[in-house]
Amino acid sequence: MRVLVTGGAGFIGANFVRQTLTERPDVQVTVLDKLTYAGSRGSLAGLDVELVEGDVADRDVVDPLVAQADVVVHFAAESHNDNSLNDPWPFVHTNIVGTFTVLEAVRRHGTRLHHISTDEVYGDLELDDPAKFTATTPYNPSSPYSSTKAGSDMLVRAWVRSFGVAATLSNCSNNYGPYQHIEKFIPRQITNVLDGRRPKLYGAGLNVRDWIHVADHNAAVWDIIDRGQVGRTYLIGADGEMSNKAVVELVLELLGKDPGDYDHVADRPGHDLRYAIDSRPLREELGWEPRFHDFRAGLADTIEWYRTNEAWWRPQKDAVEAKYAATGQ
Repeated sequence: MRVLVTGGAGFIGANFVRQTLTERPDVQVTVLDKLTYAGSRGSLAGLDVELVEGDVADRDVVDPLVAQADVVVHFAAESHNDNSLNDPWPFVHTNIVGTFTVLEAVRRHGTRLHHISTDEVYGDLELDDPAKFTATTPYNPSSPYSSTKAGSDMLVRAWVRSFGVAATLSNCSNNYGPYQHIEKFIPRQITNVLDGRRPKLYGAGLNVRDWIHVADHNAAVWDIIDRGQVGRTYLIGADGEMSNKAVVELVLELLGKDPGDYDHVADRPGHDLRYAIDSRPLREELGWEPRFHDFRAGLADTIEWYRTNEAWWRPQKDAVEAKYAATGQ
């Protein structure tokens, strides 16, 4: 099988490539990545993959790659909420125009597509609401990031219905694990502590996220590619709800620090309260189950990865923290 992975030098995409090559040695992988600040050649170091540097919104780059592929796994996206608030245009370009470009290419060549999305398209839930997001939850995005991902989902569904594109979709909860850019919440806190800085917590830190290890997410993606029903949307979550405050305190505890040794900073505008995924259809229909049931153990493994891979994140650290300092965060 020949697989094209868009955004395969980013966090989830690079982990998908690594996991695929380990577990499916018969698969040939080509990565298309623009190699922006969030994409790193180092995340693919030592792997037998073809890496094409290019823009997912560039038809001349995308079309010949899709023509050679049996499956396209579309991870490529701008994905950091804070950045989308500062400059929405890259999110429109990559998430909307890029997805349109991929859809037109798979339509021309009859190529199977799996589209990666986020639970943030559904908006948020109240902290005391027992409900969880399902595939039929109405979309209610609250940021340029989540709204452009919602738009990309709608494009995929329209191309399935209007043009018969063979596509599946998945909306996943918050991922954690190795190779995640240090602007993101968990790696930022880990590298702050490793760097002798105090972790930073938006607002009161009561916002709840449904955490899933990146390896579990990617295992689910392959289950959907292998056995999922074309046109369906599958929600991927591991029942890992935890407040941001609890996560920061656990990071500190696992690193041998006082769990209260962090700073509260200005909250993000429009900060969603709570995400929660109902993944029962994925589990019951496709037999997927998360392997990382214990968030504490998974977080400890992630901390150890950042501890032993300082050369991967160190060059970016000062610039990331300077950017946050300029906004009071």
